[in-house]
Amino acid sequence: METIMKLFMNFRIIDLFDIVIVAVIFYKLLMLIRETRAEQLIKGLIVLLAVFNVSKWLQLHMVQYILENTLTVGVIALLVVFQPELRRALEYIGRTRWLSVSISEVIREELRRNIDEIVTAVSTLSRTKTGALIVMERDTGLNEIVDTGTLIEGRISSLLITNIFEHNAPLHDGAILIKKEKIMAAGCFLPLSIKSDLSRDLGTRHRAALGMIENSDALVIVVSEETGAISVALDGQLNRFLDTNDLRKILIENFIAEEKSSIVGRWRNMNAKKDKGDLQQQ
Repeated sequence: METIMKLFMNFRIIDLFDIVIVAVIFYKLLMLIRETRAEQLIKGLIVLLAVFNVSKWLQLHMVQYILENTLTVGVIALLVVFQPELRRALEYIGRTRWLSVSISEVIREELRRNIDEIVTAVSTLSRTKTGALIVMERDTGLNEIVDTGTLIEGRISSLLITNIFEHNAPLHDGAILIKKEKIMAAGCFLPLSIKSDLSRDLGTRHRAALGMIENSDALVIVVSEETGAISVALDGQLNRFLDTNDLRKILIENFIAEEKSSIVGRWRNMNAKKDKGDLQQQ
């Protein structure tokens, strides 16, 4: 207990700053090597270091000798084998604004990329008159819808979306569900609308989209198989016969605009309203 108290007493603000810098560096490195050959390499090195320490503790001199020489020669071999990855890492560090880009800016950039991929996919599906149903989760969790389909957990990609809805694809009949930056599942079953006054020219996909927004705050994109028309179901309304510019605008307003509404943003809005009220009183 005394040791912990002494540690806190000697803790300085500069130490916290030091920890944050190291954490950011490790996070950036992990994001850089994720899903690459280097990731498997790091895992292998961790195993070797663990075995090396165990052999040292147990005084396994032969194993320790072999591992020492392997690690010494291995450093040089790694520089040769992973030269492309090292070059890519240095280029990434050179062009990345590590400290000038906030987390919110990174999130918005990723959201814009995802929206571009979705709009591109919908444009292709509309042009080829390929029926599609895309559910985008907002605040209401939709894990029960995920459970009705086939789990994918793939990065949002226009090629992946268009391939899922190909006529001969096994999952083309259901909906895909997008959660944050991933396509969580495909071939999902959605509840149909219970309204009896719907237009007769609305097909099953449109009725499923309406049923979805009746049970959640999701945004649902529909591409008609008969006409290729693009529709968006949102907040109890079905907006039909949209073009890709309309779709992009709706997605930006409902996802990127929501992301911008941070605590600081709300505080600024409150102050702006207050200032406007003061001016009106004057």
